[in-house]
Amino acid sequence: MAAVTLGGQAVQTIGSLPPIGTIAPDFSLTNIELAEISLRDFHGKKRVLNIFPSLDTPTCSLAMKRFNKLATQLPTVLVLCISADLPFAQKRFCGAENLTQVLSFSTFRHPEFGQRYGVTLTTGLLAGLLSRAVLVLDEEGKITYTQQVSEISEEPDYDAVLAALK
Repeated sequence: MAAVTLGGQAVQTIGSLPPIGTIAPDFSLTNIELAEISLRDFHGKKRVLNIFPSLDTPTCSLAMKRFNKLATQLPTVLVLCISADLPFAQKRFCGAENLTQVLSFSTFRHPEFGQRYGVTLTTGLLAGLLSRAVLVLDEEGKITYTQQVSEISEEPDYDAVLAALK
């Protein structure tokens, strides 16, 4: 399990991120149209998994906007934004913010995602939601970069994500 903080208070995750160099565990998630997708649906493309607690928090909102902007500069890369938010909220948020370059997915039908990726928070105020983490996958699904953001209220290292995509 990873020890991270939320507002300086220690919280724990259910496990650890999958290691760099391994194939990312497959998953099923629900998109904003309530359709089920899996990781293998995106095989053959580089992917960024932007994992976070809820788009209704300031940091998560900022990160989604920043990843949307980065995605416009990286047309061959898919950015998958993953949270426990309901697809209705994700669709509303993305529409209101004009976030057209990222893909939003919900774990609400698939809590096993957080277990497979080690990101479900098990303690603290946000227990049951996902921690903030980023993974970069190559075209074959191999993990080339990970970041478990140590303080949930902080944004991920965008420069490191960009470097991992080159």
